[in-house]
Amino acid sequence: MKYFGKKLFTLIMTLFLVSVAAFLAFQIIPGDVVTSILGTEATPEREEQLREELGLNKPPVVRYFSWVGDVLKGDLGVSYRYSKNMNEMMPVKELVGDKLPVTLWLAAVSLVFIIVVSIPLGVLWARSASRATDKLGHFLDAALGVITQTTMAIPSFFLGILVTYLFGILFKFFTPGGYISYKEDFWGFLGYLLFPALSIALPKIAMTARFLRNSMLTELKSDYVRTAYSKGCTRRRVLYGHVLRNAMMPVVTFLGMIVAEIVAGSIVIEQVFGLPGIGRLLISSISTRDFPVVEILILYITFVVIFVYFLVDILYRIIDPRISEK
Repeated sequence: MKYFGKKLFTLIMTLFLVSVAAFLAFQIIPGDVVTSILGTEATPEREEQLREELGLNKPPVVRYFSWVGDVLKGDLGVSYRYSKNMNEMMPVKELVGDKLPVTLWLAAVSLVFIIVVSIPLGVLWARSASRATDKLGHFLDAALGVITQTTMAIPSFFLGILVTYLFGILFKFFTPGGYISYKEDFWGFLGYLLFPALSIALPKIAMTARFLRNSMLTELKSDYVRTAYSKGCTRRRVLYGHVLRNAMMPVVTFLGMIVAEIVAGSIVIEQVFGLPGIGRLLISSISTRDFPVVEILILYITFVVIFVYFLVDILYRIIDPRISEK
């Protein structure tokens, strides 16, 4: 419990420090939010009224603690740029809540691709590399090395363009730019996500498979492997019963980094495929100086990254209970 208590304390303190940094950063950025919203033709009276409505006439310290208190109560404030109608600003909670499912489902589909393909591929690659004296094993090791290295080297935006051209324009498996909302047709929505998810997953599959391959080859040189063989264990049992379990330890950390990255929002892919997710919202909010939205999204991304690493620590304890609580 002491171990998890420390991790939880670290999570809370990090969120606090990031919230302070995010809030203060937007206080020193040049420009007036009120003028940005109302334009230069607004009267001083209207500017003062809006400043009071948004609480911008209070000292920064008071505004910060007021903002944190509202966030803890579930009130995320209102957007400066988005509105329900001419007289009512859009609550940030509704705005983010509408975009978040897109990013989360995209992350979920991408993660399924990554795990289902990379783990078997990494094991196959490690088996091939361990049989380097065999011509077939040597060929597979070299071929997989070239394929994964090439896949990792392709930039995300270009990979998205290639997937769009190949599956959208050439084979017509989907309509480029024809996004289907999850509110209208959930299965159509998931079908459209398959291709942006593939664009996200391909480089991550290559990285994870390479990481697992190297980890397994290192484990195959360990003393316990020779001991297992001396006791009459088959190669298959040694590989899957001992080596893979131990080799997964560093891979779990790497997968945690990948999960944190894709759940936080795949900005480039969302832009390429026109997905209205968190990443795209963050870019548009920064460009329009919609600070309440940006601050909440920064907190969301921070929380996702820290929470995923917290889960990775728990998985470490499950995979290997010998890990110390220090």
